[in-house]
Amino acid sequence: MQLAPLIELSRGGTPECLHFGSVAVVNTRGQLLAQAGDPHGITFTRSTLKVLQALPFVEAGGPQQFGFSTAQVALLCASHSGEDMHVTQVQHMLETTGLTYKTLRCGCHVPGIFTLLDQAPPAGLVFDERHHNCSGKHAGFLAYCVQHDLPLDDYLNPSHPLQQAIRREVARAVGMDTADLKMGIDGCSAPNYAMPLSRLAYGYARLASGERDAELGGSFAPLLEAMTTHPEMVSGTGRSDLAFMQAGRGDWVSKVGADGVQVVGSQSRGEAFAIKISDGNKAALFATTVEVLDQLGWLDDAARQALQPWRAQTLLNARGLPVGERRPVFTLQKP
Repeated sequence: MQLAPLIELSRGGTPECLHFGSVAVVNTRGQLLAQAGDPHGITFTRSTLKVLQALPFVEAGGPQQFGFSTAQVALLCASHSGEDMHVTQVQHMLETTGLTYKTLRCGCHVPGIFTLLDQAPPAGLVFDERHHNCSGKHAGFLAYCVQHDLPLDDYLNPSHPLQQAIRREVARAVGMDTADLKMGIDGCSAPNYAMPLSRLAYGYARLASGERDAELGGSFAPLLEAMTTHPEMVSGTGRSDLAFMQAGRGDWVSKVGADGVQVVGSQSRGEAFAIKISDGNKAALFATTVEVLDQLGWLDDAARQALQPWRAQTLLNARGLPVGERRPVFTLQKP
């Protein structure tokens, strides 16, 4: 990929770090509107894929059949922090489908509320698969299997009917052939797909259009409503997706992915942009996201102020003294 310098860190006025990456801005017709770096570079979608992975379940009427609430539909798309509000809802989703957390195949890790906010978990903390950031997505996977009487033990196998259905719907949503999706295995053991960054942005532009999408609007609409109504379920306390969707005041749908991926779509504009930071640096990713919002003219004064903590800014040391600067060094270009 032909990467562009996006964010520079300096110390004492001398450049120290330079984060490279790419940006693609796309509308609902798949037209590339603006770019930085290589807008078509092949990029693993990571957790930005979750909303598209939920399509087969939503298309089959799964949320209605099992009585999932809007907050629980948001959890299908979530990289949640394992807070009580998340675990309680995942547990309810599993109970509704007649399953237990032991059926989940996502694995187990320390709840993100501690690791992501750099806090030590309390002594004696007990956690399980429900606390995994992808447990909502996996609960949806299992519900689809129950709905269609499919095997549960191997629901993550790429050849499983669920995963085959997901691959077909992901390809349809981003306007690609299934054979052109590059597969890898994500951190939660589910298949994940790499695609041109511009195709990922296109999928989110369609998502942001909701019911206006002629092909998938019936499924995009409830997913969009769930994510924008319950951004706290999509992410969690102090998280970027919560901050971005709150700043957008219902207009923006946002999803971050591991290793430097972020997508934001605007309902009112019918546009979305996708970012990939090549070294996966989170601070550089969030700073780039705010700068793209600003350069596209999506920020008003209130949103700009709300997102100030996430943009390029002065660097402070452990004593709170200013020691450097993080600043954007790119300008979006028309193709």
